[in-house]
Amino acid sequence: MMSIDSAIMAMAQAARAAAKDVARCSANQKNATLLELARQIEENTSLIKTANQKDLVRAEQMGLSGAMLDRLTIKESTLKSMAAGLREVARRDDPVGTLSPTWTRPNGLQVSRMRIPLGVIGIIYESRPNVTVDAAGLCLKAGNAVILRGGSEAFESNQALAAIIAQALQVNGLPAQAVQMIPLRDRAAVTALLNQEELIDLIIPRGGEGLIRFVVENSKIPVLKHYKGVCHIYVDAHADLGMAEKICFNAKVQRPGVCNAMETLLVHQSVAGDFLPAMALSFAEAGVEIRGCPQTCRIVPAAQKAEESDWPAEYLDLVLAIKVVAHMEEAISHIVRYGSNHTEAIVTRDYERARRFIREVDSSVVLVNASTRFNDGGELGLGAEIGISTSKLHAFGPMGVEELTTTKFVVLGDGQIRT
Repeated sequence: MMSIDSAIMAMAQAARAAAKDVARCSANQKNATLLELARQIEENTSLIKTANQKDLVRAEQMGLSGAMLDRLTIKESTLKSMAAGLREVARRDDPVGTLSPTWTRPNGLQVSRMRIPLGVIGIIYESRPNVTVDAAGLCLKAGNAVILRGGSEAFESNQALAAIIAQALQVNGLPAQAVQMIPLRDRAAVTALLNQEELIDLIIPRGGEGLIRFVVENSKIPVLKHYKGVCHIYVDAHADLGMAEKICFNAKVQRPGVCNAMETLLVHQSVAGDFLPAMALSFAEAGVEIRGCPQTCRIVPAAQKAEESDWPAEYLDLVLAIKVVAHMEEAISHIVRYGSNHTEAIVTRDYERARRFIREVDSSVVLVNASTRFNDGGELGLGAEIGISTSKLHAFGPMGVEELTTTKFVVLGDGQIRT
């Protein structure tokens, strides 16, 4: 029987060979595959949901949290979103082979950059089976092969989706090895994948901080990552408080178990007395537990006193830290100290203060008068995303098709030699 190390190496070798075919195939062939996959997902709804139900039963027996169960569940809307995302990616321009503007050197050499695939990508993720489809679609559009290792809690769902993906590839003349799902629950498969530095070009982990740190510490391959999403909204002295209440409620309550949900609310002291009582009442009705600074606790008696550990916390739940700040400088300093470079927002009607917040807050997405929940590839027009990078090499923020490519220099000459 083949060992786990040998099995993963064989998959990586097959992916490397398949990557050459995918890199050469036409935009039309890639788009046809994406559209076929969208069609097959819609046609195989009951098969996918049956597999997902097996995962949900097992996850409940294992005592997974409500947030994890939410991420694991494939609803009718999830399937529609998967198919819609694939069609959106198919509609986008193919980045592979595009050239940057050309510049001419004094010796007549014409220099430009051509966008090319990265090669083979390994993606390690927890829960969300929709990542399987998003990753396959984006990697294919960008001309890459991909090896997927989903969490053991989504094993049945991922295997069902992988079979559908393989069929869509083969229908359109592409090798099934261009998208492979590791068929093993054993965590040793992750370690084996991280050791394939000669065959895999990039690792992208998606999941909790523990998983991402494990990948970073054990990978011999470059890793694109974000550890956690400690997202802030700052309600400025010049905010429209009605707008601020709607934005903050959406950012915390609409889906609390995701990385772009608000975890800390910062409020200017001049509006805190008017804003926080009504805001706290809305949060209380939605079951949100508030942990506040001393000034917040005076304004909102039901709030618990915040500890130092609350400010850098990613709750992923209906828990919110609130701090009243003296000025915008204090808000920005708090974000710099406790933030995770993920998503920050300001609510203000003052254009100059908005511009300053944008300049000085160094996160992957900075919003003005909008919910942090918009830090999402689909919401920002990328069709789908492979993840959100909070490191800056080589991508920062939601990663769509273009972020799964790199560039090479192309130089056109007419007999020049270097002297």
